[in-house]
Amino acid sequence: MSTSHRDGVGKPAILVTAADLAPQALELLDAYDIVYAGKNPTEQDIVSLCRDHDPVAIIVRYSKVGAAAMDAARSLKVISKHGSGTDTIDKAAAAARGIQVVAAAGANAAAVAEQAMALLLACAKSIVGLNARMHAGYWDKATHKSAELAGKTLGLVGLGAIGRKMARMADSMDMRILGYDPYATDLPGYLSRADLATIWRESDAISLHCPLTEENRNLLNAQTLAQCKRGVYVVNTARGGLVDEMALLEAIRSGQVKAAGLDSFGVEPMAAGHPFRNEPGIILSPHIGGVTQEAYVNMGIAAAKNALAALHGQA
Repeated sequence: MSTSHRDGVGKPAILVTAADLAPQALELLDAYDIVYAGKNPTEQDIVSLCRDHDPVAIIVRYSKVGAAAMDAARSLKVISKHGSGTDTIDKAAAAARGIQVVAAAGANAAAVAEQAMALLLACAKSIVGLNARMHAGYWDKATHKSAELAGKTLGLVGLGAIGRKMARMADSMDMRILGYDPYATDLPGYLSRADLATIWRESDAISLHCPLTEENRNLLNAQTLAQCKRGVYVVNTARGGLVDEMALLEAIRSGQVKAAGLDSFGVEPMAAGHPFRNEPGIILSPHIGGVTQEAYVNMGIAAAKNALAALHGQA
């Protein structure tokens, strides 16, 4: 376990489950002793640091925060996510202990939506494969035809800040857009609300933008993939648990799914020997959709502000 501190003798502690935080966020937290958990903290590392430093807040970037960490931090008031997804935090345990859980919703929306669109375009335009062929000395102009997204239907599952930005980009590309989100209101005119059955049946491309819950785990599975158009594109920049990975692999190999662009996985980092690594129909990125310099600052500031609001009784 690698830890470091910002000098804060006598100040209440805030634990950051990472090795760094944006300077703009640190300025907001000047009244607190910042304890860093290091680059790759384990869940047990977090428990030990909570026991040693008794933080009043935890800013979560990496690792899980469960009941054991909460019990070890007797003064803990708030757990603030450096991002929008709170599935790595045991929210039931936090609620039972009166600990607030807050997220930096929307702070990385532009970054993730851009990554999702980049993955979709890479799938439709065969960017990765053509690049490899060119580097190997081939010129496939006479034999290759890419797909055109204009006029095609994009199905979005989740219409929060990220899903809506993705919809806006797709609209500018003259795509038809269907969206499923039981909680979304005030949808723009170019985005048509649809149920999941319609999303599966009518979409030429499907992009996931919803949080992971026990109810939607393996949302894309053998059954739902079979309901999709043959040759559909699949993009996931949300959470790996939304996709049954072996079912997707089989659908890629059978041609039911033309190509997939994935930025999140059931187990991260991806295990050695994972079959996705040798599958040319799947484009991979290491869960970096929200990792831009701009999003790093935005998420840090939002996480810090959310923690302070809770600590000051304003949340």
